[in-house]
Amino acid sequence: MINEKPIFQKLITSNLIIPFLGLLLIFLFNLVTNPGFFRVTTTINNAGNTVLAGNLISILDNASELVILALGMTLVTAASGGQDISVGAGIAIAGSVMLRVLCGNQVAPELMQSPIIVAFLAGCIVAMIFGAFNGALVAVFKIQPMVATLILYTAGRYIAYWINGGKLPIVSELRFKYFGGFIPGVPVPTPIFIAIACMIVMALALKFTNLGLYTQAVGINEKSARLNGLNPVFIRFLAYVIMGLCVAVAAFIKVSRNATINHTTIAADIEMDAILAVAIGGNALGGGKFSVVGSVIGAYTIQALMITLYAAGVSSDSLKAFKAIVIIVIVVVSSPVVKNIFGKIGSKSAALKSLSS
Repeated sequence: MINEKPIFQKLITSNLIIPFLGLLLIFLFNLVTNPGFFRVTTTINNAGNTVLAGNLISILDNASELVILALGMTLVTAASGGQDISVGAGIAIAGSVMLRVLCGNQVAPELMQSPIIVAFLAGCIVAMIFGAFNGALVAVFKIQPMVATLILYTAGRYIAYWINGGKLPIVSELRFKYFGGFIPGVPVPTPIFIAIACMIVMALALKFTNLGLYTQAVGINEKSARLNGLNPVFIRFLAYVIMGLCVAVAAFIKVSRNATINHTTIAADIEMDAILAVAIGGNALGGGKFSVVGSVIGAYTIQALMITLYAAGVSSDSLKAFKAIVIIVIVVVSSPVVKNIFGKIGSKSAALKSLSS
């Protein structure tokens, strides 16, 4: 009986309990209302390949870009106590750069003008430069993160429009679509593997470097971190550069899915979903201690909710309203105030059990 109280309290106050419960409730809802929701089948895609299909595959596939962005957004939030609202515009810019390199001055060339790896690296460099721009505004000039990133949020899609001269370039070669679709002979969507690779890289970086420790230290108390020999300016700057790299990877998947880009609609509102994923994951939006695992679960929870609403026949006009209601409930329940209330209830019930025994 003595050990039950701390274990129960730790479970109740854990940052991961809410995103896990949110995802579990969504799956339980589908299990009761639509058991076929979990069915995974094989089908033939447009390229004539046998691939896996089903709602679970769609969740894992369509959440890939959001998961990658949530990784970077978690670091940005933890280090700066603010969010980057320019990631959607950054995807438009990086994607436009990639297509410009692949297509050259042509709108729809029969053959790619440059290797895919060159286009990808070009997009990474440009996205990281814009990430560095945001990082400099936040870390060096001490501008509030949401205000600093509002500049690129406002101007980014116009920059993307200018990069290709207002044209919508199309990559004709099918192998470019492998990265946003399926590799021949592999039935699992490629974006799932890319997302897993990004999660592994982030996990290794946090485990074998001091990135996580330094980020939390700066986010919790900048003055104390400085007194302990850390450089808060560099750490915050680095967080935004990493965010830029995540944006480039997400952009690569986005443009590969359709082999083209629409500057005004690509990744529309994805920055808000990335911020929500961080919040649902139990991370404090004011900075400090963070959980990348929680953010990843939050991203999959958002996508699972979207697929569930689609499967339930919710109209596209009402979709955002239903999504907002559910997310508000999840965020409120995961707030520190509600957690403290549950913690007190758990303490009282444990105390009553110990007395009765």
